[in-house]
Amino acid sequence: MSAAGLSIQAGERSCSKVRFLSFRRTRAGEGVARATLARMAVFGGLAVVAAFGVTALASAAPKHHKHHRAHWSSGGGGGSATGLGQLSGFLPTDKLTLPSAIDVNLSNETVRLPIYPGTAPVPGDPSKTETVWYILEDASTSGAADDLGVNFAPKLANIGIGCPACVQTVTEDNPSPQANPFGPAVINFQGAPDFSPTRIAVPGPTGFPLAKFQPGAVAGPGYSPFIKIAGSDTVYNAPIVAVGNGPFDVAGHTDVADRVVGIHIGAQPSPPGRFNESWVDMLFVKGFDSGEPIVYLSTDAGQPLTAVLERSTYVPALNDASFNGGDDFLGSARERLFGFINGQTGADNPNAQGFQHLALDGYVQDDASLSNRPMIDALRHGGDLLNVFGDFPTLADPRHADAYSPLWDAQLGLWTQKAINEGLDTRQIDENTVLNLAADRPDLLTGVDPATGQPQPYGSVGVDIDCAVIGYTATAPTAALEPSAPGSQFPPR
Repeated sequence: MSAAGLSIQAGERSCSKVRFLSFRRTRAGEGVARATLARMAVFGGLAVVAAFGVTALASAAPKHHKHHRAHWSSGGGGGSATGLGQLSGFLPTDKLTLPSAIDVNLSNETVRLPIYPGTAPVPGDPSKTETVWYILEDASTSGAADDLGVNFAPKLANIGIGCPACVQTVTEDNPSPQANPFGPAVINFQGAPDFSPTRIAVPGPTGFPLAKFQPGAVAGPGYSPFIKIAGSDTVYNAPIVAVGNGPFDVAGHTDVADRVVGIHIGAQPSPPGRFNESWVDMLFVKGFDSGEPIVYLSTDAGQPLTAVLERSTYVPALNDASFNGGDDFLGSARERLFGFINGQTGADNPNAQGFQHLALDGYVQDDASLSNRPMIDALRHGGDLLNVFGDFPTLADPRHADAYSPLWDAQLGLWTQKAINEGLDTRQIDENTVLNLAADRPDLLTGVDPATGQPQPYGSVGVDIDCAVIGYTATAPTAALEPSAPGSQFPPR
């Protein structure tokens, strides 16, 4: 490595991917639409998507709406005409929940985070070790969170309950002062991701379900993004995002995570009295919490399809993290996230949201690259899943702020044909509003059975994702837009 260090940006390389021309429909003149439904069959805990039927549940049909209809939800996201908040420039630092972030570039849809060195066994050849680079996003103790500038996530203390593989115990080197006058010590991981597989996401004829998919990164033996340093009980969210010493493949992502679009390794040793920091640029994700637009970083998932859609590492162990449907109950490491299978679609539709929307409008099939401006601009203007989050670090009630966890337990909703016909399948932006809708209006919103694609009672579907929050792009989320309805799926407190 040269004294100048190593820096690679995805925009320096050409993007060879071709934009998939998705099949589009309008609803003008349509009666009850016919649909191809998503069926997620579960084999050994691995979600597989297939297609079935064309006549059952027209609510799963892709829809491109030309007109902005009234929101069913009781509030707007604020900040911009699209409800997504600030869309360009750099996010002010006072809007970060992750203060260690170097910057959040809203024009590029990227967050720049410090990366730290480690070692791990090579996946497939554990007799050898390799250099790895990890980020820090969350900590289970407030002191560590404050010290490191990461999110405080007390629920992470529960990550190992019933799932020892969900948290790996690592060791930390103790270098001499001559070897390390100032800087991080090397962390020795038990395992690392294999970034070499090719990520495949081929939209189906109607977008979602995908016709073909394969995760682009898979956990090697012993790997989890959640770690404890031997001798300490604090749990950290520390995903490995790159392996090796570079140059790094930020175009094909063969040695970096699928969201990495730039990486810089600071030259070592640093000059006397100075510190050469290393960093990574990663594609973030847009969503909502308590009626406000937020941004977060998706790094890991417990199911292969989820990993593909989230451009994250498939970590099978996380499928068993404590526990499905747990939310804020005793022993839970998870918090709830609300997604929609068949929300509205359309790149310019302010009500677009969900799996169909991502498949048709979010360039899900392309590799992440700063040189792919159509993809970046589509995501800037809402081409993401636009999931709704539950508890968030800025909420005014500590009972909710402290219930935040980066491990999200997905509750997936399916709009009924009645909701579609009446124009009530609109973008949702608040947890309580979704829960109240599921409790009081099952004629409009139901759950979905991941084994059949058929409606089922609303709740957890056994899908979990490691998504650390970064900040908010308009006003800080402070409280739900409406109180929870009596008898809704909200823990009594």
